[in-house]
Amino acid sequence: MPAPLRPRRSALYMPGSNPRALEKARDLPCDVIVMDLEDAVAPDAKASARETVAAALRGGGYGGRELVLRVNGLDTAWGHDDLAFAAGQPVDAVLLPKVESADAVRRAEAVLAAHGAPDGLALWCMMETPRGVLEAAGIAGATPRLAGLVMGTSDLAKDLHCLHTPDRLPFVTALGLCLLAARAYGLAILDGVYLDLADDDGFAASCRQGVQFGFDGKTLIHPKTIAAANAAFAPSEEALAWARRITAAHAAAEAEGKGVLLVDGKLVEALHVAEAERLVALAGRIEDLHRGSR
Repeated sequence: MPAPLRPRRSALYMPGSNPRALEKARDLPCDVIVMDLEDAVAPDAKASARETVAAALRGGGYGGRELVLRVNGLDTAWGHDDLAFAAGQPVDAVLLPKVESADAVRRAEAVLAAHGAPDGLALWCMMETPRGVLEAAGIAGATPRLAGLVMGTSDLAKDLHCLHTPDRLPFVTALGLCLLAARAYGLAILDGVYLDLADDDGFAASCRQGVQFGFDGKTLIHPKTIAAANAAFAPSEEALAWARRITAAHAAAEAEGKGVLLVDGKLVEALHVAEAERLVALAGRIEDLHRGSR
């Protein structure tokens, strides 16, 4: 079953060991906050980072933003304790790093379940190694608890020995395989980060390309990039106006018992109506998020 529709245009990584950053996140216009216990936290700060995250979550104030906790892998010294901690936190999802098999997903899920995680706590998987990409379909179908995939293009580039080029041709195969797996299993999927914070034009182009590929949003490493990601991954005014015309025309045609629908001389089929309805619903959820509601 497809995951519930919600805005995921901008997913900002925030270091779990930094209370000021977690406090600042309450006022940022991102759709998703990823509280990070993994890459952004030094080894000697892993345990205290859990306490910092717990305090931030107790304080609340994050509104309708989707809250995701990125844990360390089960093959590390901190992974089991991170998952046990995550099971009792008021977050929407747990993000697993460097997932390379369906079994890895199910092992993490078993730890969450053993520590009383609610059924509604979703799992997300980082796709950031060649083996993980090759196992994308199996990972995507590992468990009904899985809600999404997140591209980790920085680690992937390291393993592939490839370059970060403007057209991202070195990543096309990996991105495509993961997108196919996500859509085949009704999952959300987020694009990887853009590393050059001084290159605003390059970031905007990367977002446009992510939209063209079919991603739901982009992972971010700095608040300055939120507005551009939100603009790129939201339905445009033109697309939304067309979608509303299609849905209105379809409703009118159904009421009149017509089986063929023409809008501005263009044949509109069921697949066009479904996509139009998705865009209209997404726009509504974005408006709700700005009002601070779920």
